[in-house]
Amino acid sequence: MNVVHFLCICSLSFHAKSDQMTVTNDEQEKQVVSKQRVADHGEVYTAKREVNAMLDLVKEETERIDSRFLEPACGTGNFLVEILNRKMEAVHRRHAKNQFEYDLASAQAVSSMYGVELLPDNVETCIERLFQQFKEIYREHQSVNASNKLEQCIKFLLRKNILCGDALTMLQSNGKPITFCEWTFIGTKGKVKRRDFEFSELLRTLESDISESNIPTDMFSIREHSFVHLPKREYPLTDYLKLPDYD
Repeated sequence: MNVVHFLCICSLSFHAKSDQMTVTNDEQEKQVVSKQRVADHGEVYTAKREVNAMLDLVKEETERIDSRFLEPACGTGNFLVEILNRKMEAVHRRHAKNQFEYDLASAQAVSSMYGVELLPDNVETCIERLFQQFKEIYREHQSVNASNKLEQCIKFLLRKNILCGDALTMLQSNGKPITFCEWTFIGTKGKVKRRDFEFSELLRTLESDISESNIPTDMFSIREHSFVHLPKREYPLTDYLKLPDYD
C-alpha cells in the first residue's frame, strides 16, 4: 500500500486546532456525549463546520474517488461522513449516466475511507451512519435503491475499513495488530485486488522514508518513491460485488 495516497486526518486536526472556531453552547453540547466519557476517553466530537474547514485544506483530494483517507480517532464518523459526501458527488459528476460505472465508482469511493476508534459503540454508529448516508445519496442520485448485492458490498467494505482499536498502540480491541485492507480496482470491468497490511508496518515505512529524505513528519508530504511494503496476505482478483465471499 503506497502511503503517498493515504491521507491522515489527524495531521489536519493538529494544524487546525490553533485556529479553532468559537462554538455556541448548543453546538458544544452536541460535541460531547457525557462528561464521564470526556474524562475517561477524552471524547469530544469535531463540529461540522470545523470538519469542513479542515477538509477544505485538501479539497482536491476529498474530491478524488480513489484518494485514501484515514481517521485514527474517528468517533462516530463526522469526518468520514463528509468525505463520503464529497466523494459521492464526484462519482455523480463523472458517472451519473452509466449505472454500472456509478455503482463501481461508489464502491471504490467507500473502499478508500478508513477509521480506527477506541469505543465499540462509536464504531458501530460510525459504520451505520456511513451505510445509511450511502443509501440516501444513492437514492438521490439514481432515483432507485441500490441493489442488495451492492449494499452488501458496501457494508462489507465499511466493516473491514472501520476498526475498533487504539491507533497509538496499533492494536485492535481483540489484541491483534490493526490491519488495513488495500482495495485496488483494476480496469473498468469491476475487478478488485485485496491485499492486507499491518498498520505498524506502514508507519515504520513512513518513518524510514521521512528519516532518509528529511521530509516533515506529515503524511501529505510523502513522495512517490516511498517504499511499498509487502502485504501480510493477498486475495485472488475478484468481482467487486463478490468481495464478501473471499473474506
